[in-house]
Amino acid sequence: MQRVLFHHEASPGLRARLAALAGAGLEVAIVPAADRARLAVELPRTEVLWHVLEPVTEELLARAPRLRLVQKIGVGVNTIDLEACRVRGIAVCNMPGTNSRAVAELALGLMLAVLRRIPFLDRATRAGRGWELPEDLPDRVGELGGKRVGLLGMGAVPRLLAPALAALGAECVYWNRSVKPDAPARFLPLEELLATSDVVSLHLPLVPETRGLLSAERIARMKRGAILINTARGGLVDERALLAALERGHLAGAGLDVFEVEPLPPDHPLLRREEVVATPHLAWLTPETLDRSLSVAVENCRRLARGEALLNRVV
Repeated sequence: MQRVLFHHEASPGLRARLAALAGAGLEVAIVPAADRARLAVELPRTEVLWHVLEPVTEELLARAPRLRLVQKIGVGVNTIDLEACRVRGIAVCNMPGTNSRAVAELALGLMLAVLRRIPFLDRATRAGRGWELPEDLPDRVGELGGKRVGLLGMGAVPRLLAPALAALGAECVYWNRSVKPDAPARFLPLEELLATSDVVSLHLPLVPETRGLLSAERIARMKRGAILINTARGGLVDERALLAALERGHLAGAGLDVFEVEPLPPDHPLLRREEVVATPHLAWLTPETLDRSLSVAVENCRRLARGEALLNRVV
């Protein structure tokens, strides 16, 4: 029986799925991120770590002498100390594509929520003020149709998102560190995309070259009245500059699923902005994503046990 540690919270439905994996020769221990005591017990006997968000540090690896594989449940591996894994001979794999549809759909949902002020209108309606709204509300809402949406990155998520946006009448353009000839959108240089897009949506990995990509200077160059959507990584954006742009009215809103520090403190100033729609880094989290992810994770456990080449190996 291969011992696996799933390092994240699990719903009742997911717990049942994980328990059923005993039939595939996997004994899966579920350890929520906040349960340090249980983590200390499980790490020494863990052979495979199914990692979601909690950082995989050198200190954590040192407490897991039997660990042979860190399997990222998702794509980004910026929360894993890759060099420490390499030194210890621990394989690292990810899962490109398994969560792409879920992330694309939430990105689209955040665009609509910000443009139509859905959270604000929901609260007002529930409080009995839905028919007594500010007279300038029509000046602060809008449609996606007819707008230019700039996609930063051209991986699996924007490839799903661009056709949906086009079907709604939006013009899609993109910037990527390399031009993709088969992209379902038109390439623009980064500065031109920022200056001309009504919506800018981030779909890039967090690596040294992209950290702080949307700096104060670049945010200042964005089109006045634009909105920013981030379902990628918080470190791509200078949050202080974003907040300042919202406060002075340069940007009309933001839809954010990721942040520089997570969990986001409840008193964070971005959460006090009516034009900000925030979700807690769960763009990826759907039953469909989990089914696809478990299929890959189980297959890599099988391959590890048999000494076969692993899927999507990073280290």
